[in-house]
Amino acid sequence: MKSTQFGLLLGAIFGFALVSQGFGEMLIVMLIAAIGWVIASILAGDLDVSDLLDRSSRGGSSRTPK
Repeated sequence: MKSTQFGLLLGAIFGFALVSQGFGEMLIVMLIAAIGWVIASILAGDLDVSDLLDRSSRGGSSRTPK
């Protein structure tokens, strides 16, 4: 699925959640969708968890010391 199609699908889901339930419930749907995206990215190999952990252990800086 292309990123534009994925964005359209998420927008439709969030819009439906907003109209049918309200703003707070829409935020919950957005949070669950973001968690699902992270898990799917890790499983697909698009997101490298070890790289993120290395960045956090170095204090959040992505620069290498000289």
